Amino acid sequence: MKSFIADKNRKLSKLALYNVEDLSYSAFMRALRKKDVKVNGVRVSKDVMLNVGDKVEIYYVCTSIEKFSIIYQDQNVLVVNKKSGYSSESVFETVSSLYENAKFIHRLDRNTSGIMIFALNEKAESELLNGFKNRDFVKIYTAEVVGVPKKPQAILTAYLVKDKDEALVKIYDTPVKNSIEIRTGYKVLKSNGQTSLLEVELFTGKTHQIRAHLAHIGHPIIGDGKYGDFETNQKYNEKVQQLTATALTLKFNKGDFLDYLSDKTFTI
Repeated sequence: MKSFIADKNRKLSKLALYNVEDLSYSAFMRALRKKDVKVNGVRVSKDVMLNVGDKVEIYYVCTSIEKFSIIYQDQNVLVVNKKSGYSSESVFETVSSLYENAKFIHRLDRNTSGIMIFALNEKAESELLNGFKNRDFVKIYTAEVVGVPKKPQAILTAYLVKDKDEALVKIYDTPVKNSIEIRTGYKVLKSNGQTSLLEVELFTGKTHQIRAHLAHIGHPIIGDGKYGDFETNQKYNEKVQQLTATALTLKFNKGDFLDYLSDKTFTI
């Protein structure tokens, strides 16, 4: 059984498939037909509208799913391509079942696909964590956005504030109270005049940075339900942000435990 609290006024099916990672549409509909779905303790058999605060319980049989594919592995590290729709924690749970000593290193947003790296021992964990903390690694993403940026290439600077109550971040052009400076680089790879495919480099890595920063300059990521444009997302029939972590380049000092991986780039 899985449960969740509705955070939006949406159809039951939409919130169920979003909040329960290993629930397929067919499994959800089967649970509805069997009245194995409860809303606020009452069994339902139809795809009803939910209101914010409604508690949903779904009784179903979990099927085997593939949350990632392996890009590279050795005795010290595991590099995977995470599928969109699964949290980083959920992916790590599966990785841990396969690799007993696996260590969690960094996160991707649930609906962001792409490269994640895990340590397979404590020495690798220490060096990978330091590399991310010190921003020694180069992280490249691709994003499909609305419109065409005025400059074909730029490094953007802004200021980010977390809004815990709204579960999002806000971007400002100048420093404000509790703000953190962020820097996001982009390069236009191609455009059809209405949308553009960008290569994005993170120089700072903060919560929702790419999604919020691009939206702030007027080019939200297509499919982004939190920072994007609802009408545009409907137009292109995209329900999740078109954002992928496409490349990760590691940097280590000579003599480090993982120095054999220095300057190695993992790509999708």
